[in-house]
Amino acid sequence: MTPRLLGSAVIVAAGLAVLSAQLGAQSAPKVRTHDGKANSAFSPPRMADGHPDMQGYWTNATYTPLERPAEFGAKEFLTAEEAKAYAKRRDDQLRAQPRDNIHYDDAIWQSEREIKGLSSLRTSLIYDPPDGKIPPMTAEGQKRADARAAARKLMGPADNAQMRTLGERCIMWPHEGPPMLPAGYFPNLQIVQAPGAFVVMQEIIHNARVIGYDARPHLGKGIQQYRGDSRGRWEGDTLVVETTNFNDATQFRGSSSAMTVTERFTMLDRDTIQYRFTVEDPKTWARSWSAEIPLIRTEDPIYEYACHEGNYGLPNILRAQRVADAK
Repeated sequence: MTPRLLGSAVIVAAGLAVLSAQLGAQSAPKVRTHDGKANSAFSPPRMADGHPDMQGYWTNATYTPLERPAEFGAKEFLTAEEAKAYAKRRDDQLRAQPRDNIHYDDAIWQSEREIKGLSSLRTSLIYDPPDGKIPPMTAEGQKRADARAAARKLMGPADNAQMRTLGERCIMWPHEGPPMLPAGYFPNLQIVQAPGAFVVMQEIIHNARVIGYDARPHLGKGIQQYRGDSRGRWEGDTLVVETTNFNDATQFRGSSSAMTVTERFTMLDRDTIQYRFTVEDPKTWARSWSAEIPLIRTEDPIYEYACHEGNYGLPNILRAQRVADAK
């Protein structure tokens, strides 16, 4: 090994040792107890147009599940002690992944322990319906889900690129939304504002969603997009965003192109944005459903996420399936 390479190896090894020590020294996952209400004494910073300035880096990292686990029954909120115990159990489960798992290797890089924890005392991100569950599917929605499952079974998991998920094809990940959900790792985003526009950039995967609030109408019904068409308006200090014009490939938890998502961004204090969303899709669910996820300010910037660069992963997946077929 050359002196330069040897020196680099020593530096990397030292850095890993420091990181390992830091991870070991960190306290248990945090539990945030924000009650979802703005501090009456708080006045948000303002942009030149008078609207709240929400610019900066944020994270929606949380161990709070989307749907309420059966163990909590009808319990909507945890006590502080219950939340602390639940967060620790979730953290222990994450870190207990087998060390021989090639992809996740004990999940150390996945935990982001300094910001994970419970984002509130809620037992689920969903607060409506009151049971904290996604409503049952309509007959039409279930029929569509069954047809998709049958097609996958008939054609095989990798007969063609279109059979793979949008995330695996590096087009978009399910958490990107709208609606936005916490990612499994790197659940970070940046908000940038300009006159008439509110932009949300997410670390995973490469989505920069430009939300105009200049009163222009939605796109025509004939234009459908993976992330739909978002239009915003201000109701006091809350930015309300309505997204329509989804395509059938989006399939957010089985949704159809008829889905409408309404989001609300409200700055509660300097370091907290209350993010709420409501999903409506009469072709998929028996009723609408709503969830709440606090966005917590972080000083860490977001970084490039290259997915599998050059999309080399997809040909390899298809090639491996052809080898399996031949056997």
